[in-house]
Amino acid sequence: MIEKGMDRLEEKAKKEKKWKPIPEAPRAKVIQLKRIYAAKKEIIEAIELYELFRDIEKLEKIRENEFRKGVNLRVTYRDKILNINLLQLKEYSDILERFISYIK
Repeated sequence: MIEKGMDRLEEKAKKEKKWKPIPEAPRAKVIQLKRIYAAKKEIIEAIELYELFRDIEKLEKIRENEFRKGVNLRVTYRDKILNINLLQLKEYSDILERFISYIK
């Protein structure tokens, strides 16, 4: 969903002639979108969340309380320890909803 939204943002930037030709590398596309839409908080948050989701498979993970109410996934990301729990997932959901609303 985030990738489709980023494609729409790319199309919009091309129409406004803000998009410079780059290789089709996803990382280069993300960097350019961050630069173009630096003033839009909704977009920056969603792109950073996209980077986290894309990299999460490669990161060091610790599962905690798998069978209890306080399910938690502890991840080391960019030299910080993130606790991904149900509350954090709700925040991620809110970020994505704001991003989708902006795209519409």
